[in-house]
Amino acid sequence: MKKRGILNRFCGQCWMKVLLVLLTIHCPLFTAVAQPKARRVQQQAEQQKKKSPSSAMTKRAQISFPTALEVPEDVVWRRDIYREINLEQDSNAGLYYPVEPKGKQVNLFTYIFKLAQNGYVPIYEYPTDGSDVFEEASKTTMKTILDNYHIFYEEQEGKLKVDNSDIPSAEVKKYYLKESAYYDQANSSFHIKVLALCPIMMRDDDFGGEATQYPLFWVKYSDLEPFLNRQTVMTSSLNNAATMSMDDYFTLNMYRGKIYKTTNMLGKTLAQYCPDEASLTAEQKRIEAELEAFRKNIFGDPAKRDSLDSIANANPQNVKAASKAKSKRERRNNARRAKVSGVKTKGSSGSSSSGGSSARITVRRQRH
Repeated sequence: MKKRGILNRFCGQCWMKVLLVLLTIHCPLFTAVAQPKARRVQQQAEQQKKKSPSSAMTKRAQISFPTALEVPEDVVWRRDIYREINLEQDSNAGLYYPVEPKGKQVNLFTYIFKLAQNGYVPIYEYPTDGSDVFEEASKTTMKTILDNYHIFYEEQEGKLKVDNSDIPSAEVKKYYLKESAYYDQANSSFHIKVLALCPIMMRDDDFGGEATQYPLFWVKYSDLEPFLNRQTVMTSSLNNAATMSMDDYFTLNMYRGKIYKTTNMLGKTLAQYCPDEASLTAEQKRIEAELEAFRKNIFGDPAKRDSLDSIANANPQNVKAASKAKSKRERRNNARRAKVSGVKTKGSSGSSSSGGSSARITVRRQRH
């Protein structure tokens, strides 16, 4: 009986251990089931976000390209400008060709299209009022863009597939570009930085009229910047070896475009307060002149500085004083060189020989 009791206690302890092991294994499962549905959905979304190629690729790109910086928040002067970039102009044509990819070379819209299609850069909807809001609620998807503008695509295993021939890069002949001109007091410098791009699709009218413009979406330049450093653009039709990265092209402000809007308190475009084409052109030139004048006059008016320098140089007294000082410096330098070499000339000491004869030279011998 005693042995049987010991055996029963031993078996009971073994079963308790087995039960504890089973509870330990299944405890996370019970905890996950017991969690509220909203919390489970949030955790799954966060895990999916960590695994998404967009966040991972952007992080790698930012590490390899660390100069992608936003405009400082504490600048003392800033002006936001909106331009219309026409790709049919020579200065912007490098962004348009090739229309279809040739090897690794693609144009700007095809590059943006593929980045957005694969989820590497977020895109934002273009409102009907032409504004730009880069918030989470304003984000849109490539599937929405493809459906809205009837671009053919296939969906395979939850991924969008668009052939290169179906990408409407030939129809994207314009861009809206938002830039910010600002003075950075931290390093006393003036900058013009691109903030956002909006491709514009030009579709011909069925009745032979003018092509209709369709702004597709906004994309932040800070999201594109790490990727644009990997793609080149041709900058000359005469020299095909003259190329630079797309990021350098925008950073150096090589593009050309007419101003159609500025950030103002009324929130109006130039066309809304300019009654005709002539006044619109005059307003564009006035804004360009204001920007150029501010850039040139940050450290004072250069014209006034030049005029003061020219007046000072033209004064006869100043010219005479400068000539006198120059001759004095030359005599001092000659005396110093003679002293170093150990040779003393009478002409340098102020005395002259009689009868116009040449100056006698005496050599001082050093005693050993």
